This record gives sequence, structure tokens and C-alpha cells, in this order.
Amino acid sequence: MHNRVAKAHFVGVAGSLRKASYSSAVLSSLRDHAAEMATLEILDLRLPLYSEDDDGAATPEAVRDFRQAIGASDGVVIVTPEYNHGIPGVLKNALDWASRPFGRSVLIGKPVLAMSVSPAFTGGVRAHAQVNETLLAIQARIVPGPQVVIGSVAEKIRDGILVDESCQRFALAALDRLIKISGSLEGSLPA
Repeated sequence: MHNRVAKAHFVGVAGSLRKASYSSAVLSSLRDHAAEMATLEILDLRLPLYSEDDDGAATPEAVRDFRQAIGASDGVVIVTPEYNHGIPGVLKNALDWASRPFGRSVLIGKPVLAMSVSPAFTGGVRAHAQVNETLLAIQARIVPGPQVVIGSVAEKIRDGILVDESCQRFALAALDRLIKISGSLEGSLPA
């Protein structure tokens, strides 16, 4: 039996840059509810557009910091909205940066939990599928289990926090799977 030495440390990315984004609200809620078992550092996706010409020795500092944060983490939590039946460009751009250098990406083998949110009842399922497809191509380790898709999200967020208790429990159960798959801790998050 292992003694808990340190909390799991995850990084989170919200696929929306909007100040009051639903994706950010879900990430903030996860961070707050899981504070005893894990830290969740929310990263900023305001990165330059990916160009192979700007990679390598010319990699922008913001991208180096982004990659380093992912590499130093025990896993990644992605919460994305669905824009026009797909993932937002800002999230795809960040994943493209993180997927390089080819064959040595910080995401190869990294446990990643994807969630999607939408004001529509479908919860962003198409964006969720696209994120998982991109993660498979990058060779990230997608957390198995039921997909977390939060439909009608506008009704479940209040003051920047996910207040719907059933959605909270479902999302925290997924985060618990991430903790377990990352090998960071034994045990479960409190219900």
C-alpha cells in the first residue's frame, strides 16, 4: 500500500477564450471540488497560430511554457465547447503546438480527460469526438469510461461555477478516473 506523498498535478485547458466561458466554469469547479486530491492549473490558450517555420529553435516562449506545463503534469483536462459542429480553432491550435516535435510530443502517453459543454441539449458531442480523434493521432492516453458531455450548460452554471450537482458528480467521477490512470494517488475523490 502506498502512502500519499503528493497531490496529483493536472493542467486544464478551456476551449473558449471568453471571460465567462462555460468551459472555464467547469474547469474552475473541478479545481475547487478536487483540491484535496489534486491541483488543477488552468492554462491560457492564447498562443500564436501554429507554423512549422516558427517551431524548433524559433519556438515562441508562450508555446515553450505551454509544452513545459503539460510535460510536468500528471495529466490534462480539456473542457471544450462546440463551435459549428466542431472544436474551436484555439483548442486545435494548442493541440497542434503540443503535438510537436513529431515523435517527441509532451502528450505522447500523457493521460488526458476530455469533456464537452454546450447550451444545446447535445452537450457538444461532435466536438468531444473531434478532440478524442485528435488526441488519438497525437498518441495521448485518453481516459476511458463514460464521456462527460454537459448539455444545456447555461442553465447549470451560476456565477462562474458549475452548480448542477449531478453534473458535478459525473465530472468528478471522470476526474477520479484520471487520477487513477495517472498513477498519482490511490483512493477516490470525496463524493
